[in-house]
Amino acid sequence: MPTAFKTLIVDDERLARNELKRLLRAHPQCEIVAEAASAAEALAILAEQQIDLVFLDIQMPEVTGIELANDIPASTRFVFVTAFNSYALDAFSLNAIDYLLKPVAPERLAKTIARLPVADTDESPPTETEQQSNLHVLPEHHGILLKFGDINRIVRLQEIYRFESIGNHAAVYTAYGKSYLHSSLARIEQKLDPAYFFKTSRADIIRLDAIEHIEAGISDGGLVAVLNDGKQIDVSRRQAQQLKQRFGSF
Repeated sequence: MPTAFKTLIVDDERLARNELKRLLRAHPQCEIVAEAASAAEALAILAEQQIDLVFLDIQMPEVTGIELANDIPASTRFVFVTAFNSYALDAFSLNAIDYLLKPVAPERLAKTIARLPVADTDESPPTETEQQSNLHVLPEHHGILLKFGDINRIVRLQEIYRFESIGNHAAVYTAYGKSYLHSSLARIEQKLDPAYFFKTSRADIIRLDAIEHIEAGISDGGLVAVLNDGKQIDVSRRQAQQLKQRFGSF
């Protein structure tokens, strides 16, 4: 990474861009090199300049920040900024560093900046294969914006112990309670590291270290995984043998 992150601010409101620029003055590692009032302007800048970091408003006319994020180069990091605290985001198709709520608090911005990788001029840029791999499996510290009642909370993957399929949605179980994602279980599975998560059936994905013990299931060959919270999760016969192998002796 460069010694400073060449930063682009994207927001259709000029006052919002100015406020974020003011707050970023306290963080010299972010060098603001451009700003855009629309997704079209942002894409033009990204095509012409090397941008390392984008602060991206979600609610913009014509093309939203979420839609724009899909066209941001894989090597460019980005942070979502939104004024809507009730906004629900399916973060599994994205890889944002963080999500900031307007008005952005200086201490909250500082925490976001702290998540940026340490600059290293000797670091080689990621290869195409590495970029594709990073897009496929999300790291354990990846944050997802989830809503719990009236509170929006950024929950790390390492804090989630179960995903349950509910139609075209998925229930997400965390220590903070239960929330929901607008995503299918199959899509979620593609983004999870199999070293930490295991699909027990078409209905559930559980975190391996959340399993307290395993019991024989009612169906022939099936199992029941009992989680730390006491919840019993059925393991299909097809998946039962694989789960046994995961906990087998070495």
